[in-house]
Amino acid sequence: MANSEPRPAVLLLNFGEPTGADPSAVARFLERIFLANARLEPHMDAAAARARSRELARRRTPGLLEVYDRIGGSPLHAQAEAQTEALHRALRARGHPMRVTMGMQFTEPSIEEALRRLRETGAEALVPLPVYPLCGPSTTVAALDEVEDALERIGWCPEVRGVTGWHRHPRYARLRADAIRRAAAEAGWSLTDRDVHLVFSAHGTPLRYVEAGSRYVDYVEEWCATQARALGVETWTLGYQNHTNRRIEWTPPDIETALERLRGVAKILVDPVSFMHEQSETLMELDVDLAGHAAALGLEFRRVGIPHDDGAFAEVLADLALTALGVEVPALPPGTSCRCRPGTDVCFNGEPST
Repeated sequence: MANSEPRPAVLLLNFGEPTGADPSAVARFLERIFLANARLEPHMDAAAARARSRELARRRTPGLLEVYDRIGGSPLHAQAEAQTEALHRALRARGHPMRVTMGMQFTEPSIEEALRRLRETGAEALVPLPVYPLCGPSTTVAALDEVEDALERIGWCPEVRGVTGWHRHPRYARLRADAIRRAAAEAGWSLTDRDVHLVFSAHGTPLRYVEAGSRYVDYVEEWCATQARALGVETWTLGYQNHTNRRIEWTPPDIETALERLRGVAKILVDPVSFMHEQSETLMELDVDLAGHAAALGLEFRRVGIPHDDGAFAEVLADLALTALGVEVPALPPGTSCRCRPGTDVCFNGEPST
């Protein structure tokens, strides 16, 4: 950056997940998630929402502890740290050395803690960068809202240049398509064979968020169609990993139902499109639970690994950070006016900018 410009820093925003089967850590993690989504059950004041969140966390904690025991703990935190370091190296290699750190929505380090650390470095401009290409209300939008709230709480006023939806980044699309090709090749499968079927598995979202205006489902469907075209796949399936902790409607079809509807295929290759790290929702929900469901249906199961450590991933994140800071990055799509969080500096999912 030019000497006259504010000294920048990048804050990678992640969901977070406990690293192991610590009952208190798991309970805190779940309570924070349930409280953040308390609006799914209206007509509760703040005290009632906190009590309800504790109740839901108490019910869910034993099952999640079993999951972490089964998979040997979540690798999300370690993989997110490695991505943070890889982004720092990529920016430095391009001649833009700057501080990069990570903040988690629901575990440590919290977004507020990460901001306090960045303030101590003397940063004057901040790029909050959610590691969620498919923009949603409880991920991208909520994380950026928390950055805004936390900055106010700690009394720090850097120049903020945020990023929202970025699934249309062409390099990101290529690296995910390449991961699917590698997984098919490793299995000895061809995606054009009639008995091989590509299944996209997306994290579900409550329909109440969609009815309130979330475009997450539109982005997921667009993404899957674009990936299928890039792979030369004409027929594919999309299912959602829904979590039914509350008695509310979630995105249909759930991934198990999607498999049950398949006809005339013997092998399925499942790509977890919503995830940027390996975590309980890939290592347990897919590799164990869904694999078992597929076996019961007579389907041979393979899963695409998350390319979290692909060098191209760090370059994608560097593109986004530099674009937010006003550096021209070739081969990116035109920026758009963000519809999910108006006023955000970098978005490729919205209306064409004027």
